Amino acid sequence: MLTTPLATSYAELSVTLPLDARIEAGQFNVFAVADLMRGYHAKPPMAFHRRPFYKISLLRGRSRVEYADQAVEVDPYGLWFATSRVPYRWVPHDPAQTGYFCLFTDEFLLPTNGGVVLNQLPIFQPGNCPVLPLTNQEYGAIEAIFHNMTLEIASGYAYRYDLLRAYLLELIYLAQKMQPAPTLPPVTNAAQRLVKSFTDLLERQFPLATPQQSLKLRTAAAYAQQLSVHVNHLNRVLKGATGHTTTALINGRIAQEARLLLKQTHWNVSEIADCLGFTDVAHFCNFFKRQTGQVPGNLRG
Repeated sequence: MLTTPLATSYAELSVTLPLDARIEAGQFNVFAVADLMRGYHAKPPMAFHRRPFYKISLLRGRSRVEYADQAVEVDPYGLWFATSRVPYRWVPHDPAQTGYFCLFTDEFLLPTNGGVVLNQLPIFQPGNCPVLPLTNQEYGAIEAIFHNMTLEIASGYAYRYDLLRAYLLELIYLAQKMQPAPTLPPVTNAAQRLVKSFTDLLERQFPLATPQQSLKLRTAAAYAQQLSVHVNHLNRVLKGATGHTTTALINGRIAQEARLLLKQTHWNVSEIADCLGFTDVAHFCNFFKRQTGQVPGNLRG
């Protein structure tokens, strides 16, 4: 039996593990949404959590995609990109759902396989809306790519996984072409490069997957040291570019992670406070109230 990040998804999808012994069989697979919808009324709702793989879904029908603390309605077409860094779930509004979805690991598209580093692609960047609305024509073009994937993965072609990589890259680059142009100007000077470096470093601290993890960088001084700049310079650049101090940006991102952990995990408040670097629960609760206007208990089910 294959033991890969995709293996845990098969039980949730009620499908059989692939029999192919090649390593790629545990790094990529493609499914029809209609197959997932069989027995729709008897199935429990999808759990809201992170999965240890990437997922691209072509959706047709009325449904809702929930990710982090956001939600997007799909009606009738959407292309959804999910990563292991952001918790998510899909909520169909009725059983009349069609389309496809594929699951894959970052190893499947590593440069050594002739591919790319997924978390460097614009389509998978934090903060982007992961759902693209589609026209009927766009849906048809993307449906053709998924259809080719389903035919190829079932074929006996010796190089089918190389071809599947090509289809997957075609899908990703087509979606990136459809993305709205970024509103931020390109990085052209030292200040903009510093802002980008800080943002990348901040996002790399998350997600926190277990209560045993702890936040490595919590202060403006710690970030300045990592970026090899003076803390006053870092603060001045960030304030000028974003309107917020370094500390405010750090605290805002910690509060966002706290909201996700309170909503999506069964960790107790003490564990969440500890992994986020707070000395005690009272300190965490006061911080959370200042940042969000709520007490942690309001976000628990």
